[in-house]
Amino acid sequence: MEFRDFSHKIDRWDKRVILRYNGIGGKPILYILKFVSFFGRETLWLFLIAFYLFIWYDPFLLSYISSTFLIGLLIILAIKQIVNRARPFEEFNQEELKVLERKPTSKSFPSWHSYNIVSHGLLFGLFFLRSPLITILIILFSIIVSFSRIQLGVHYPSDVIAGFFIGIIGFLLSIYIISPIFLIVISNLEQSMTYEIQYHKVNSMLYENIWYLLLSILIFCIILISAVYKKMKEYIKNKF
Repeated sequence: MEFRDFSHKIDRWDKRVILRYNGIGGKPILYILKFVSFFGRETLWLFLIAFYLFIWYDPFLLSYISSTFLIGLLIILAIKQIVNRARPFEEFNQEELKVLERKPTSKSFPSWHSYNIVSHGLLFGLFFLRSPLITILIILFSIIVSFSRIQLGVHYPSDVIAGFFIGIIGFLLSIYIISPIFLIVISNLEQSMTYEIQYHKVNSMLYENIWYLLLSILIFCIILISAVYKKMKEYIKNKF
């Protein structure tokens, strides 16, 4: 009974906060928040994974970015399915709440954007660069990205708070457990390769092997198309 009362209080707080901050700041703030929100999408991190695999091979960066992304994908998707929380725009009418970006089709809790920006931000700030100042700036930027999801009307505050803390957990799981395993697997795969592996430089196969070049272009095109497909589909539907 106490848990039910607590969940009702959180739900009321969520709805009160999102209605207060939805669309706040007008168009200038809206454009800024729509831009920063992009950094929480999977597109950027998939590009980096593909880049450090096909263009500038770096097993260290590849392992840590990939494992951080994969951990989030598994945890966030599992929780979304279990909790099955509706998006804010599914519970409010258009007069009460404005959706200021493309409507996501996944469930609301927790926020995938918040997870991505926090987990990868900590990975770059604390683990790769080892800079307290940069880490603080990244955390501040992560807060802005998380807030953008509320302002745009696609997430409740508790969604982004949960995504934020799951991002910290994902970061810790990545650096201490999953990424070292990834490195071992990659190292074993490298030993079975029949050609010389090129580290930390542009892969010469891009200009020596047409099939490798075409494969690389195809993979990056797939990532790009998957990022803009739904938006293009909505645009065409509204246009015609």
